[in-house]
Amino acid sequence: MRDFNPDSVAFAKGHFIAGAVVDEPGERLSVARPSDAVDYAELPIASVETVDRAVKDATEAVKRSGWATRPPRERARAMQRWAELIEAKAEELGQLEALGSTRPIAQAVTGDVMGTAEGIRFFSEYADKLGGEVAATRTDHFGMIVSEPYGVVGAITPWNFPLSMASWKVGPALAAGNGIVLKPSELTPFSTVRLAQLAIEAGIPAGIFNVVQGTGAVTGDALSRHPGIAKLSFTGSTRTGIAIMKAAAESGIKPVTLELGGKSPQLVFADADLDKASDCIAGSLLANAGQACVAGSRLIVQRQVADALVAALKSRLARVAPGPTWKSSTGFAPIISELQARRIDTILARSREQGAEVLLGGSRIEGHGGAFYQPTLLAGVTTENAAVREEIFGPVLTIQSFETEEEGFALADHPEYGLAAGVYTADLGRGLRAVRQLKAGTVWINRYSRTLDFILPTGGYKSSGIGKDLGRQAVEANLRHKTVLIDIGG
Repeated sequence: MRDFNPDSVAFAKGHFIAGAVVDEPGERLSVARPSDAVDYAELPIASVETVDRAVKDATEAVKRSGWATRPPRERARAMQRWAELIEAKAEELGQLEALGSTRPIAQAVTGDVMGTAEGIRFFSEYADKLGGEVAATRTDHFGMIVSEPYGVVGAITPWNFPLSMASWKVGPALAAGNGIVLKPSELTPFSTVRLAQLAIEAGIPAGIFNVVQGTGAVTGDALSRHPGIAKLSFTGSTRTGIAIMKAAAESGIKPVTLELGGKSPQLVFADADLDKASDCIAGSLLANAGQACVAGSRLIVQRQVADALVAALKSRLARVAPGPTWKSSTGFAPIISELQARRIDTILARSREQGAEVLLGGSRIEGHGGAFYQPTLLAGVTTENAAVREEIFGPVLTIQSFETEEEGFALADHPEYGLAAGVYTADLGRGLRAVRQLKAGTVWINRYSRTLDFILPTGGYKSSGIGKDLGRQAVEANLRHKTVLIDIGG
């Protein structure tokens, strides 16, 4: 992948409504590049009135275009053309993603953009697969369960994987026949607009995919409360998820899908392949500099192999290549903002006060312009330590050890979060016991990462979320079901 000049990237800076970029006057917000902290654009903040316009346009577009009522294979073909366009524009989209996010250009093109295209393609194939069913009833009755789209879905996406997260929301909504109004994070707003423009080029009707820009407090709240939004989907922090649920309930009951925070354990038993385990654990910590909801940020290792595993991790984590996201050689991402870097500083300071010992890292990486953080290992922590309890969203790994299987499972259980977990063992029976014991929406055995198997849903237990993204379940969540009972008796 080639380097690029961040000052040469052209992009639309407004909302995207009715198939066109809209840059209305009003309050604006400066947007900075994470790699060097340079303000590179101003973002319009969609008011309640602008959100209302976008939702009403999407509602009319669904009716006008017949998106929900046309043959489902037509929706599928339009989405497949969209996926092909995304692939054809991979370098352009990758540069736009890398410009304003934490995604290095090499990873953005080959990972994020190609994964986005494949996700849209996957969901397109569900367009004609979920039509309902005939129910078992008395022989003089005919019962049906009919699946119907909601109408217009609202979506709010996070800053850590902007394109990927947008595709997770838009793909299933459109495949099911809905329109969608999406608010991307105000920290990474612009690649989503280009994604929406490509949807129009592919033949998806104008207005079916609208984008409103702005802050969560203004634009996100207005979208959550809008009576024309029939269903909401959000990925982000647990605190914001609670606010969205509250706003949705206060403005009329509507279903919500929430993928929220995580504090995921990586449970390593003495019989595990330590080379493989250390590769997986280091990879999880280094990926996007730990800025992922599923980051495996709690290492729980059987005591007899703890020293060997920590030594292997130190070796792997010392080999990072920080740099600006527009350099093809960059392999280690910046922290999204100075504010987030300060939050990491604060949690680490409290953790040290509570007895944590820094084995590696523990401070900033200087000299790169943006906020970069050293991969950090913390030992000597208890279950009450701040770094163990709180989602840090940075490259920080806590280390706890155990003797027995039961003790390991107990340490893995977090009081608040249950998004994902990793287990490393050569014992198949133990691995299956872990699957049953761990209270998490995803359990990986002898690996720690998602793949392009979009058929596998993702979502959390406890305060890590409600419902699922990806898989058949994501499409079903964008459909509501009507019961029909017909008396056919003579």
